Formats: sequence, C-alpha cells, structure tokens
Amino acid sequence: MRLPGTLPSLMKSSVAPLEGNKVKLSVEVDEAEFDRDIDAAFRVIAKEVRLPGFRPGKAPRRILEARIGLAPAREQALRDGIPQYLAKAVREHDVDIIATPEVDITSGQDDGPVVFDATVEVRPKVDVAGYGGLRVELPNPEVSDEDLANVMDQERRRQGDLADVERPAIVGDFVTLDLSASRDGDAVPGLNTQDWLYEIGKGWVSPDFDERLTGASAGDELAFTSIPSGTDDPADFDVTVKQVQHLELPELTDEWVSENVGEFDTIEDWKASIRTRMASIRVNQGRQMLVERTSAALAELVDDEPPEALVNNDLRGRAENFIMQLQAQGMQLEQYLALTGQDQEALTDGLKDASVRAVKADLALRAVADAEAVEVTPADIDEEYARIAAQVKQKPNQVRKAYERNDAVNELVADLRKRKALEWLLEHVEIVDPEGHPIERSLIIPADDDDDVADGLTPTEAGQPAALNPDSEV
Repeated sequence: MRLPGTLPSLMKSSVAPLEGNKVKLSVEVDEAEFDRDIDAAFRVIAKEVRLPGFRPGKAPRRILEARIGLAPAREQALRDGIPQYLAKAVREHDVDIIATPEVDITSGQDDGPVVFDATVEVRPKVDVAGYGGLRVELPNPEVSDEDLANVMDQERRRQGDLADVERPAIVGDFVTLDLSASRDGDAVPGLNTQDWLYEIGKGWVSPDFDERLTGASAGDELAFTSIPSGTDDPADFDVTVKQVQHLELPELTDEWVSENVGEFDTIEDWKASIRTRMASIRVNQGRQMLVERTSAALAELVDDEPPEALVNNDLRGRAENFIMQLQAQGMQLEQYLALTGQDQEALTDGLKDASVRAVKADLALRAVADAEAVEVTPADIDEEYARIAAQVKQKPNQVRKAYERNDAVNELVADLRKRKALEWLLEHVEIVDPEGHPIERSLIIPADDDDDVADGLTPTEAGQPAALNPDSEV
C-alpha cells in the first residue's frame, strides 16, 4: 500500500544470479517516465529536421510527431534511455560489472512501458586461503663491511694504473689482443678488431673465451672454435696476445681519499657516506620489492583463472603504456620488435601473462579486504580527494564532483579498500633474506611510513585519475 502523498516508482528493477559468473538485471520503466525520454529524443530530432516557419531545434513535438511519426523518436529514446536506466539499476543493486552488458528489450519497442533484461558479467569472488601466512624473500638491506669494501675498490680501480707483468695471464688481468672470428671464411660482425684491451673474467665474447686466455702470455697466438655469445653457430677464432697487464690499485689512505674522493677528508668519512647512501637505496628498493613480491605471493593463492574481460582490459592499458614508453624513447613498435627478435604475438603473450597476474592480485586484495572487514570512512575519501587534488592541481571539491559526475566514487572506495588490505598484508607478511634469515620489518618499513609503501595501489597509479579525464566513461 502506498502512503498518502507519495508517488509510485517510475522504474522497477530486480537482479537474479546466473551461471558463469553472471547476473540478470530486469528493468521496467513506466510509460509516463519513458515519455520524458521521447520528449528528449524529439528535441534532438528537431535540430536535424527543417520545417517551414520554425528555426532549427524549435519545432514542437506535436508538429514533429505529425510529420515523421512517433517511431523514430521512440527508437532514439530507447538508444539513449536504456543505458541510463541500466546504470541506475546497477547502482541500486550494487552490481560490479566488468564487461559490456547484453541487453534484450522484451517489451515497449512500439508502445507502453519499456521492459528489458540485461545479462552482465560481474567481478568474481576468489578464495585466498593462507593470505595471513605469506612469506617473501628480499635482499638484506643492511650494508656490510664487504659491501663498503667493494664500492671503495671500484673507485680505486677507476683510478688505478695498468702495469706490465711477465707471468701468464690470470682472471682479473687486462690483455691487449688482436682478435678475429669467422664462419666459413666470412668475418663475424663485431669480432674483428686490433689492440683491444680486455679484462679476463668479463665473459663477453664466448662461454670459454676467458678460459682460453687464462694462462696465455704476451706473444702467444691462440686458435680455437667457440660459439660467440648471442649466437647459435660456432665460429673460428684467431687471437694474438700482445700484452698482459695487472691493475695496480692506489693505497687506501686518508690522504688519498682527501685528494681523490670529493668532499671527504678521511676513510671513515667516506665509509659513512657510502653506508648512508647504500642504505637509503636499499630501503627504497626493498619497499618496492616488498609490495611487488607480496602482491605476487598473494596472487599465487588464486587458483581460478581470472575473467577474460578483466584480463583484456588490463592488457589494453598495459599495451598502450608500453607503446607510449617506446615512443617517449623515440622508438616505434616495429623497431623494438626487430631489435629484440620477437613478433607481436610473442610480445602480446608476455604482456598478457603480466595482466593475468595483475588481475589475480587485484581480486585477491579485494578478497582480503572482505575477509578483514576493511572499511573506508568518509574521512578516508575526503583525504584521498585532497591528495589527488594536490597531484592534479585542482581543488578537492572539483575532484569530488568529477568522481561523482563520472559515477566513479565506488571505484575510488574499492581502490582505497585494496590499499588498506595491502597495508594489512605488509604488516603481517614474513620477510626473509635469501638465506632464510628474518629481516626486521622496521628496516624496510619504518613505523610511520606504512601508508607511503602502499601507495602503489592508489587510483592515480597510472597518472591522471580516470574520473578527472573529460573523455572518460567511468
């Protein structure tokens, strides 16, 4: 029974589950409500029809209806109105659509109320049993004395001097070579040179090239067959060793540091600076790796294959970004394929594998958010609007209106829930080094930086938020 003074609902809708991760939305639009869409359709038609005595767009509906009939306007109203009614039903029943709906108009093509069914594919729920016991492996962020020594040795090597030696060459020595390589009498490109200074141990030429040089002395001539690196066919090598030299490093003293290493006066000052710089780099790298590897470990818990609609949507964005990156480097896709020796199908397969993993991680984070009852408060949303506003140089109210206008608030909330789910995982994941020894979480994530680490899953990850793009159809 309707209460006095209330109006009957002009649109009714219901939802029913179907097989194959789909639902059916059934919508009925009252004839009086749909007549407003017909009015709007006549206003569109009026701009295109020329009638004597009326300016374009000013002919009234009754005149147009008498001239062209009702059918064209009703057809236009169906095209324009049904997407709007479907969107309203989707919001009403909180249906998470992931693909273009299949619409079947069952009544109202010619007259009366408009009734239609829409079969839509929805985002699936996945099982992520075991998400609370994830374990990821990261390089140990602590800087060891050996790490410091290696960095300092690199600088000393850069300023070292080569000195001739009379002994046979060993790994680490520098040899000056005349080198030639051929196949069936034809020179192999890039492997014919004279007076080439080469460090034994680099492994640049062929798998056994350095082994052949080890033990050789100045004046030796070597002839052997080997497979050049990056090729599949063997080549005949002729090598003349003209000189063997050893790199002599300068003695590490405070005086040498003061004269050769910038602003530092002592070895300890230099060490402290190296340690600080390396620790900062490793922490930043560790944070990124922690997010990536935690997400990857979570995705591994998803056994079901993700819907093709989600994978293809991610793949399109991934491919567009890849092509844009190539163009930013002044390279076209065809050039990249030629340089890498792969075809477009192989490239697409590789990108698709990444999309599958990304979609699984997305679904898994949503599942964690549900399992942990993650909530997004109005304050969280306002804070996100302010953060995005600062990023795109707009006012928070403008950002909010853009999201509301594009009906993208629910998507924003979903992204915030995923971010909170990731934060929860980062707080509970076990972190170990390659030897399996635990890594103190605070070395990677200081207590006050949790939110920053999880920012990799913000809605602005790929640049301007979709809701702020005037061409977006969120």
